[in-house]
Amino acid sequence: MRTLQKKVCLLGDFAVGKTSLIRRFVEGRFDDKYLSTIGVKISRKSFTRDEHLLNLLIWDLAGGDDFSKAGSSYLRGAAGALVVCDLSRQETLAPLEYYASQLRAVHETAVLVFIGNKADLVDEQEISVDELAATAQTFSASFLLTSALSGSNVAAAFDCLAQQIEAQ
Repeated sequence: MRTLQKKVCLLGDFAVGKTSLIRRFVEGRFDDKYLSTIGVKISRKSFTRDEHLLNLLIWDLAGGDDFSKAGSSYLRGAAGALVVCDLSRQETLAPLEYYASQLRAVHETAVLVFIGNKADLVDEQEISVDELAATAQTFSASFLLTSALSGSNVAAAFDCLAQQIEAQ
């Protein structure tokens, strides 16, 4: 069985749930204690796909100003990214274009999947599905709504990213 290894990144502003999405996907758990990521944290998840083993190296990058300082160097070698906003915070939508553009500047064919996280906070949603879809469309990308808390669509988001990377 052949093995493929791919680097993927999670991009987005601080406190949108990037670390929680990774923790849910890799460890199958959720922790509601917020600890801001400093720099980068790398996780690994391996799974069998068709007739090969796929090793995902998942880079959890700090958001906001911390990303601006060193972000592009962390993006080198990335095959794709989940670009994450917090559906309950409108101000996290506009920066998605910045993060996506930064990755595409380093790797113009990188796969992007836009994520509206915290979909479980239905009563607090400030970002509509249409707004997220329009942002994703700008980059000819897919989008999904997820909840790291419930686990809804988390595996599907990483699977969508992996499938598109493998299709390249």
